Amino acid sequence: MNRIVFGIALVFVSLMLAACGGSAPSTKQKLVVAIQPTLATDEMLEKSKPIEQYLESKLADVDVEMYVPLSQAGVIEALRFGQAQVAFMGAWPAHLAVEKAGAELAFAEVREVLMDGKKQNATYYYSYWVVPQDSPAQTLNDLKGKTVCFSSPVSTSGYVSPMGRLIELNMIPKPEKGEADAKAFFGNVVFGGGYQQCWEALKAGQVDVGIIAGDVPEKLYNEVLANTRVLEQQGPIPSHAILLSKELQEPLRSRVVDALQGLGEPQYREVMRGFISGIFVGLEKSSAEKHLAALKQYLKLAGLTFTEKISP
Repeated sequence: MNRIVFGIALVFVSLMLAACGGSAPSTKQKLVVAIQPTLATDEMLEKSKPIEQYLESKLADVDVEMYVPLSQAGVIEALRFGQAQVAFMGAWPAHLAVEKAGAELAFAEVREVLMDGKKQNATYYYSYWVVPQDSPAQTLNDLKGKTVCFSSPVSTSGYVSPMGRLIELNMIPKPEKGEADAKAFFGNVVFGGGYQQCWEALKAGQVDVGIIAGDVPEKLYNEVLANTRVLEQQGPIPSHAILLSKELQEPLRSRVVDALQGLGEPQYREVMRGFISGIFVGLEKSSAEKHLAALKQYLKLAGLTFTEKISP
């Protein structure tokens, strides 16, 4: 009788499995990795495939999904509401993710950056105020009422840090509320959309002063510095970071950290350069307190609010 009952049960289970596609439901945990959108979604997902495959090989019982929100704010919200457990982010969004979503900064990107004309591997860099070599200005104070070109209103090195530096130098007032206004010193403020665009405007005489940063392509950096004079600098400015959601619990949390650390090994450098930044060198364990301290101070001084346009 027991054999008959066992046989019937076996047939029943087999039929159930066949009805469900021939396999038992997956028991794998899911790990969602959010990516700061810097390119079209399809292109970002294609570039992230090797990262997804690597993580799944290291976390054998985990289903890894790469997720590209429409905006950087979307990455923050994904961490905040548990829609993602890991995120690759720029410094300013990383700061907001820590403040607004309770995320933990686990790694800082080590980059090949330029400082004082020399290549260095660091988790930080500097940006510089530059004027044409024939400019009569000898200090930033000589540029009162002139036209400045900032790269972007969401750039840490091309806007946030320079604005904080102007306040440190007492050239514009620290706002009691709201945001600091560069027009309190400059006569006209232009956002070029990037360092290359601001350099073209400076060369053409359309602006009087611009910014260049140590994390731009070496060719652009050298071209700008060879044809300008540096009046002032600001920094250290933090590189990209990897953050973890507060919802990511042990023991998976420690396993994910170990797996992510492996992405900093030399054999993954080219993959990471195509994915996170073209000057990626490695990863360094860090914290928000350590990595984002200078940025936090600049934001506090300038009172700037993160805003961005979302592509349709």
